[in-house]
Amino acid sequence: MERAGGTEGGDDSSILIPLSEARRERLGMPVTFHRKELDQILRLYGRMVAANEWRDYAIDHLPERAVFSVFRRTSETPLYSIAKTPALARKQGMWSVTSATGLILRRGHDLSRVLEVFDNKLKLVEA
Repeated sequence: MERAGGTEGGDDSSILIPLSEARRERLGMPVTFHRKELDQILRLYGRMVAANEWRDYAIDHLPERAVFSVFRRTSETPLYSIAKTPALARKQGMWSVTSATGLILRRGHDLSRVLEVFDNKLKLVEA
């Protein structure tokens, strides 16, 4: 979660870590996607399936991060991975999109802003 507001140090925003995230770390539970986060990701997934770009997905809940991977075919490596890493929430942002080559395409604090990387994709147009 992000909250805008003035602070004494001149920083215009402060990052709030939900109590559930802190508790999860303390108890050693895996990182999971919240319902609203998963809704945003699945909405994007539905658009890309309709455009015949993606065909399958996998969700991994690991101790340090949760990953939503998308595939063109089930037997291949993922085309993209959307990762939630709460440990990076105060640094680069807990959300990242990584390509199949391992290149981080976008990272940030707000999931909707990070998912915008898929809105500007160039597509091959045959004449």
